[in-house]
Formats: sequence, C-alpha cells, structure tokens
Amino acid sequence: MSYVDVWRQLDWDDIRLSIYSKTPADVERALRKPKRDLEDFKALISPAAEPYLEQMAQLSAALTRKRFGRTISFYVPLYLSNLCANACTYCGFSMENRIKRRTLEMADIERECAAIKAMHFDSVLLVTGEHERKVGMDYFREALPRIKAHFSYLAMEVQPLDQHEYAELKTLGLDAVMVYQETYSAPTYAEHHLRGNKTDFVYRLETPDRLARAGIDKIGIGALIGLEEWRTDCFFVASHLAYLERTYWQTRYSISFPRLRPCTGGLKPKSVMSDRQLVQLICAYRLLNPEVELSLSTRESPQFRDNVLPLGVTSMSAGSKTQPGGYADDEPELEQFAISDERSVAAVAEAVKHHGFEVVWKDWHTAYSG
Repeated sequence: MSYVDVWRQLDWDDIRLSIYSKTPADVERALRKPKRDLEDFKALISPAAEPYLEQMAQLSAALTRKRFGRTISFYVPLYLSNLCANACTYCGFSMENRIKRRTLEMADIERECAAIKAMHFDSVLLVTGEHERKVGMDYFREALPRIKAHFSYLAMEVQPLDQHEYAELKTLGLDAVMVYQETYSAPTYAEHHLRGNKTDFVYRLETPDRLARAGIDKIGIGALIGLEEWRTDCFFVASHLAYLERTYWQTRYSISFPRLRPCTGGLKPKSVMSDRQLVQLICAYRLLNPEVELSLSTRESPQFRDNVLPLGVTSMSAGSKTQPGGYADDEPELEQFAISDERSVAAVAEAVKHHGFEVVWKDWHTAYSG
C-alpha cells in the first residue's frame, strides 16, 4: 500500500468540478466546524471562499499561535551541485540549459558551512540537481557527516532514493527530506519532465512512503504552483498529507507552496495564482491541519512575506542563494531560479521581530536518553 493506491482512486476532473461547485454555505459550514476534512478544504480553496478571506485569516492565525506560539523557524538552502540528468521545462538546472555546472568539493562545502554559520543558521537544507551518478550516494556519504558537524538539523532536497538509502543517510545525520511532486496530474507531469529518471511519476509519488518507512523525522511535500490548475493540485497535496498522517503518524510533515519563478529557459505558468489566492491557500491548509508546518521561501517578495507572517507560516528561508558556492563565492549565473526576497538575513530577522515574533535558528530537536 502507498499513496499511489489512493491517488488512483481520485479523478482529477471530478475533484476540480467539486471544488468549483462549492457554495458560500459550504464555506460557512467549514468555518464553523472545530475539525475540518478534505471536503471542507475544497470549500476553503474554492472561489466561493474568497469573500471570507478575513475570517479565514483570523482563524488561521489563532490556530497557528495556539500550536506554534509566536515563533518562526529559519532555515537556509545549501546548494551542493547544479548538475542534473533530467530535462524539465521549468527548472534552471535542466540538462538542456546551457549554464555553467559545478559540484562543490569537500573544501568548498566547509567554506559554505562557515559562511552560513556566520549568519547564525543551525538548520540547513541541502539541495542538488538530480544526477545520481555524480551527485548520488557516494557523494552524500562523504558530504553529510561533514555538514552535520556544523548544524543541528539537516534536511535534503535531492533526487528520490530507495528506502534503504534513506535509512543509511539517517545514520549519517539526515533529519528531514523535502520531495515535491511538482504536479499530481500525470499527463501534465509528463509534459514537463521530458528525459531522465524524473519521468517516473509513480516512483516519485511513492517517495514519502519510503521516507516514512525509513524513519525520517520530517517529510516535506507540495506542488509547484503554476504547472497545473492550482486549486486541484493543492487538493491532492492535502489528500497526500491526510494519507501520510493516517499511515505514518510518528513522522512530522511540512507543506511548501512555491510559485513558478523566472529561470533559465523559463516556463510561463499555466495557472496564475494571485497573492490573495496564496493567502487563501495558506489559511486553508492551516484550517485543515493545525499541526502541519507551513514553509515560505524567498521566492516570494519581502512585502508579501512580511504581511502573511502572522497568518499560518511556521518556517522561512532567508538570505538564500540558489547556486553552488553561493554564500562563499556568489556566482549568480549558476542559480536554479531568481529569488524575490533579496534582503539580508539580519533584515529578515528584524522584520520578523518587528511583527512580534521570535526567530528560531534550528528545527525541533529531540534529545534521546538511554
């Protein structure tokens, strides 16, 4: 059993029609309920919910403060390589893009870690292009222990791996893995993943199952907003989360909601999401699930990030560089995509404090005795 079995029972067109048929009465019913289900979530992301955004925002903020307090966790991405063996239409690292390629050597990694530690981070997200031959398990076996020596919490966003490989990486210090399906529409997925191992839709969709079975502490999921009709794609993310929490209740989960950003060989979004609609989505996720962590990256503008800070977000990146060697060397021609919030880490931290929140520089850390 995996989420694929659930996904196969869900019809994309039926779900889309169901979302768009929701009425104001459905939205009001969902807002009154103390505990909401996936049908309520459909109502909350529907066009019918847009006039209720202020009420949604107030409820979302209250639920978030009750569970997470007035804290925002900070993390930073560390790009190890922009080598990639996949051809994807939306990504600057796509093998078909003529950009400079670089994979950090161990000495480079040490310099990057020193630069990141100087900015006070204690939680880092390792990112690579998907090139399992040159940036695969052998590389990770050497790199992870070196990086873990500098940071309390270590997450990865790399190519999907087998369960036993995740279990091995856990012994080397891996705490969390982010694996985004990009889109839950198989036909659309095929349109945008043209060559390479990433063309295997089902293997990627089963990755969170393998992660949970390997005992990884936290799993991040999400859709790349813009590849498909965003409301339907985001319903599938919610469905995936519901399955995972029901099946692997010991694991923590996070959701990201990245909107397509400019990159080399850039793709125009099929579905454009406004800022107001992204606020609606953030609040809908929180009203559905008071426990899930919601992460907002530097893809979004400074003004937007500051304004939505109180409404449901629990973690943010800051000072991000999306290219290998970005913190010590800063070579922008290697970047995966253009960021929008270019403020310094100190400036973002000050903005968070200005809104009455405390910055937490590491993820949750559990001390084991015995």
